[in-house]
Amino acid sequence: MSPPDALAVMPRVPLQWVLWDIKDTLLKVRGSVGDHYSKEAERWGLSLHPAEINAAFQETYRRYSSRYPNYGSSQGQTGQTWWIGVMRDTLAECKVNDPALLNTMANNLYQDFCNAEKWEVFRDSKTALERCSSLGLKLGVVSNFDNRLETILRSCGLLSSFSFVVTSEEAGVAKPSPAIFHQALQKCGTSADRVAHVGDHYVYDYLASRSVGIHGFLLDRDNSHKEGAVPQEHRVVTLDELPSRLQDLMIE
Repeated sequence: MSPPDALAVMPRVPLQWVLWDIKDTLLKVRGSVGDHYSKEAERWGLSLHPAEINAAFQETYRRYSSRYPNYGSSQGQTGQTWWIGVMRDTLAECKVNDPALLNTMANNLYQDFCNAEKWEVFRDSKTALERCSSLGLKLGVVSNFDNRLETILRSCGLLSSFSFVVTSEEAGVAKPSPAIFHQALQKCGTSADRVAHVGDHYVYDYLASRSVGIHGFLLDRDNSHKEGAVPQEHRVVTLDELPSRLQDLMIE
């Protein structure tokens, strides 16, 4: 059963803020993780197959996420130590055995993923941000991401669009917990019913935001929720559709 929608019992007030998820909403990894790891391996004279790396990465990422959720923030880890562990173990699964080389490659990859060339900004992202700002809406970020996010957004030309960035590493809690949205609402300085949120995950973005009274919108780029539980007025297939939906919420 879905959690109760707090908006169902609230009177309507004009919208002031839009909160944004980042990964797979405004940008995504360019190519695949395997492509980037194999290129780093080439620098050291190693030949690793991207498909093998992708399989090792997916298993390692799942294991770390289960053992050390939210970058191990409650277990004394940082995003950097967490990711370097994931990268080292992924490469080790691909038969890279030299501990010093594993450390060097993992540190290089961690830094490299701050650069714009590792990321692809969706074609509709910048226009949607500009259109929302032109409506007089203020924009913020709520993302399950480590503390490199501001650097990544800056390198991709997106950071200046936002008044603040809340990462799950900084917040110490990740979506779908209501607590990360409450931290964002404090930064907005207004009530939840004056705030919208858009993201690509049905539970982490859509249901979680609406459970605290935020106007949640699901970005459904692959149209997989066309026949699902999301009302059509809460679902967009591209960000081009979003500004007009938000404009409707700005009318008292």
